[in-house]
Amino acid sequence: MLPGCTPWPPEYAARYRAAGHWTGQTLHGMLRARAVAHPDRVAVVSGDRRWTYAELDARAIWLAAAWHRRGLRAGDRVVVQLPNTAEFLEVIFALFRLGALPVYALPSHRHSEITHFCTATGAVGYVTTGRHAGFDHRLLAAHAVQHCPRLRHVVIAGTGDDAAPGGAPGAGPGSAPEELPFGAVSLDALRAEGREAGAAALAEVPEPDPADIAFLQLSGGSTGLPKFIPRTHDDYLYSVRASAEICGLGPDTVLMCVLPMAHNFPMSSPGFLGALHAGGRVVLAPRATPAEAFALIAAERVTITSLVPPLALLWLDAAEAARAQGAPDALPDLGSLRVLQVGGAKFSEQAARRVRPVLGCDLQQVFGMAEGLVNYTRLDDPEEVRCTTQGRPISPDDEVRVVDDEDRDVPDGTPGHLLTRGPYTIRGYYSPDGAADAHNAAAFTPDGYYRTGDVVRRTPDGYLVVEGRAKDQINRGGEKIAAEEVENHLLAHPDVHDAAVVAMPDDYLGERTCAFVVPRAPRDQAPSGIALKAFLRGRGLADYKIPDRVEITEAFPRTHVGKVSKRELRQALRAQLLARADSAAS
Repeated sequence: MLPGCTPWPPEYAARYRAAGHWTGQTLHGMLRARAVAHPDRVAVVSGDRRWTYAELDARAIWLAAAWHRRGLRAGDRVVVQLPNTAEFLEVIFALFRLGALPVYALPSHRHSEITHFCTATGAVGYVTTGRHAGFDHRLLAAHAVQHCPRLRHVVIAGTGDDAAPGGAPGAGPGSAPEELPFGAVSLDALRAEGREAGAAALAEVPEPDPADIAFLQLSGGSTGLPKFIPRTHDDYLYSVRASAEICGLGPDTVLMCVLPMAHNFPMSSPGFLGALHAGGRVVLAPRATPAEAFALIAAERVTITSLVPPLALLWLDAAEAARAQGAPDALPDLGSLRVLQVGGAKFSEQAARRVRPVLGCDLQQVFGMAEGLVNYTRLDDPEEVRCTTQGRPISPDDEVRVVDDEDRDVPDGTPGHLLTRGPYTIRGYYSPDGAADAHNAAAFTPDGYYRTGDVVRRTPDGYLVVEGRAKDQINRGGEKIAAEEVENHLLAHPDVHDAAVVAMPDDYLGERTCAFVVPRAPRDQAPSGIALKAFLRGRGLADYKIPDRVEITEAFPRTHVGKVSKRELRQALRAQLLARADSAAS
């Protein structure tokens, strides 16, 4: 077990093994088994590339061999920041084979987050891309090398949006130059080095212990920068296998990844790992626009995909608009799509009831967290259950409590705080040198229940209905934003005296962010909202964390103990929005 990680108590680990939940397989072992069973079956489609299971496994082995020759070892941490391309898969499976740990970053993260991920985890490696979505990630790599002295393995996968990263080294327009600045190497060159060395280079490298940590995910935490979530091969593969079964995956499954692959939802619920476990096909969508996604569904005969509510609404509106045109070719053939999963934030009942009439497929609601617990509505549930609840837990060994503010259990139907523990829910965040010990003490009960921060009510038959969040966190279309992190960046501005970030309701994203700012200077000399947003971007904050709205105010309302009353700020904001809506309507 990686130092700084909290293991399951031995009696629980023994119980989960005896129940068959933990089977002693590693993530790369799962891929290898599928490659042996059906080597010529297509595993992944990425642009015009179609890799078989054997090809994906071979590429992972070549990268693992090259990394091992360069000194990467089991337990080493490697920040992986790649878009939805096949290279994401070969990179993570190579690291799984070595026992090195991917630290998942999103393409939207910038130097503030990347520097934190590298330094807080002690990462020795960083894998990123070239230009993606108009941003050159090589600038992030240069910044990381400058500020993170432990980094010695920096890899650039491809040159960017203009061409998909290449296959064989030096072949095709996507090949990156072998020599890159700041000591980086192209993924193509690294793969060529490993291919030359061959699988024999790994002959003395044992597979990792399935009970070991496989990777570190990011929390959607409410207190500053994300915490790191350690997941073992055993616990994570259990959730993958169980999810694949619940979601009806099999060899005929064609699963399309639309959301960023580093998110827990498209990774394992059932995600691309579930599709690979089932021997199906993974189709990677570079963009989530309805036009591109619908065309890909039709071309590849996609059977299942997952979205956050704002994207689901966008797809529903686009499909309805296309049908309204009346042209036969206005809407591609979506007849292969059997299941649309929606999760990451609560999906309104009204929207949920539109899925089958508009898209012609079943809706499956998904509610879970990277820390563990995942809930699904089942495919054979009545329509009412699928439209009005967020599902029930994966496992019979998922222990769920709904409690009041004093940790007393509340009756079914009564909203309360969600606590959980089970065979795939962590017992503590990664805490090197005790850095997260205080947070762990608050986030976990003494008997191992995780305090999710969600407010739910449980139906008599065990389904959960999400009522909201207890933590100071904004859920902006499935992207979790810690208010404290944005506030800390705002407070670094020389003209800002105080800052408070709150959620404001939004019909499209569910929630948007509003930053209330108390300036140091008189109000007429305060920095503008545009200037404050530019300041945050200049500090390397991801775009989705930039406040949607900035309000300059002279003072904050306070609670009776002197804390900023965010409840009153939210109420004032709602009143402003309602007043403006009434004014516009009159």
